[in-house]
Amino acid sequence: MTQATDNPAPAGKQMLSERVYDRLRSDVLHGMFAPGAALKPQELAQRQGVSLAVVRETLVRMVGDGLAVRLPNRGFATPALSDRRWQQITEARLTVEPEMLRLAIERGDLEWETRVRAAHHRLARTPQFDPDHDEYYSDAWAEAHRGFHRALLEGCGNPILLETFDRLWTASELARRLATHRSADRSASDEHSDLERAALARDPAATAALVRHLSRTTAALSPRD
Repeated sequence: MTQATDNPAPAGKQMLSERVYDRLRSDVLHGMFAPGAALKPQELAQRQGVSLAVVRETLVRMVGDGLAVRLPNRGFATPALSDRRWQQITEARLTVEPEMLRLAIERGDLEWETRVRAAHHRLARTPQFDPDHDEYYSDAWAEAHRGFHRALLEGCGNPILLETFDRLWTASELARRLATHRSADRSASDEHSDLERAALARDPAATAALVRHLSRTTAALSPRD
């Protein structure tokens, strides 16, 4: 009897899709495409040496992650600064995250406090910008930033709410990067320090500080006179 063997093709296709996605995601997040720029499948396929099918699959995934938009009869593009979705995502975050923080302050134990302090220490000690790319913040800082915000909210003890946070965080990553160079007078480090201090002091005002913090990113993307 002949023993069945696994077909390596699906795994290889998945690895190719991940590679194409990672490259395009990095290009969008690092400003290689201007806000509102067209993402042309044929050009992207030629550039990366892959099929149109792989590129289209990648672009659909990018739409789901908030890194691209699908235009009726016009293909794909990066989100514009004025994209209404940024306001919608912020509205969702302002509805969910302050309540999660309130629960974390109420329920968080010593382990939660320790994680928050460690996450804030890592964020404060991670350079915000790469030396060669000072317009958008570094990937290392982006991960430390996510880790701090998630640590703040993990004390809520509700995995469903945390899954919601994860989805909204991914969807708003590009907005944070786009807002960086439009908020030169903003001190994110001070805002994070205020959040850590208020949360660990079990101060109810921490939720108001979080609301201000989240709102400032979207405000930076608002049209200017």
